[in-house]
Amino acid sequence: MSLTELHLALLAGAPRHGYDIKQEHDAWFPDSRPLPFGQVYATLARLQRDGLAEVVETRVDGGPERTVYALTAEGEQRLRTWLAEPAPPTGTGAEEIVRKTIAALHTGIDVQGYVARQRTAHLRRMRELGQVPAGAGPAERLVREHLVAHLDADLRWLDLATDLLRTPSPRPTPERTSS
Repeated sequence: MSLTELHLALLAGAPRHGYDIKQEHDAWFPDSRPLPFGQVYATLARLQRDGLAEVVETRVDGGPERTVYALTAEGEQRLRTWLAEPAPPTGTGAEEIVRKTIAALHTGIDVQGYVARQRTAHLRRMRELGQVPAGAGPAERLVREHLVAHLDADLRWLDLATDLLRTPSPRPTPERTSS
């Protein structure tokens, strides 16, 4: 995910300061890792440097000073361009469950046990995501459904791995030479 463009989207509704951007991000993606404050402020500094956002005011509301940022016309155009392009399909094969399964297979360290434990963890997470909080809007539901769809695909792959691991690998037969 491009944090630059995501920050532009978070600024699109109204000028905001870093704390608001972090809170809005975490509300948009409640089941994801929270956005670290340091990342927010580093990205805002880059946006300002690159002319995609500008400081519109500095507030002191009885607490720490807060710098408020707004999109520039160039920032809005960059956001529109980003949203017009489809995201590249994933599927590199290098996800952690694939790496761990292959590593367990090649090392001989309890590959079937790992696959079974991973399957249990995926099912548990799917159940958690299935409990949509009351009042969840379409955005939160879409994020959760995307996560569930990926977990479901992983489960299908884990089932395939289980089947393949039960089937003995064919051993190459030595070639016979005729004499």
